[in-house]
Amino acid sequence: MHELASFEILLRLLAATIAGVALGLDRELHGQATGMRTLGLVALGAAAISAAGSTLPQLGPSADAHSRVIQGVVQGVLAGIGFLGAGVILRTPHDRRVRGMTTAANVWTTAALGVVFGLGQWRIAGVTFAVALVLLVGVARIETAFALKGDRKNGSSPPES
Repeated sequence: MHELASFEILLRLLAATIAGVALGLDRELHGQATGMRTLGLVALGAAAISAAGSTLPQLGPSADAHSRVIQGVVQGVLAGIGFLGAGVILRTPHDRRVRGMTTAANVWTTAALGVVFGLGQWRIAGVTFAVALVLLVGVARIETAFALKGDRKNGSSPPES
């Protein structure tokens, strides 16, 4: 592989990992099991498989072959990551609350972000990362300010921050 191409792949993997860790920081600060290391690994793994699939020299110049490989990678990563996300969703039978939905969505978004970074789509990755941070941090503050989550009147805590 050409030295410049190797450097580009390294940047893709590092950027995905940093984005995953940053998105995991929010979950870590809210005491969720899925934190910085987990989401850093999710993003890194998704980026690695995407970068590997998109740079296979055996595919040659065939756009159709590249398209099929990338479709398979994206479908496989995003379907497979659903199982990890499903593992963080809990429903408490006594009050019928569902917990972990934000964390599960964050796991899925982090995997998608890893795929986008892995494919070298820098602008899409940057915008996605920024919007995800705004949703996790900014919108959470709005929810808290307006007491939109949980029943604050009777002292119960919100289902998830």
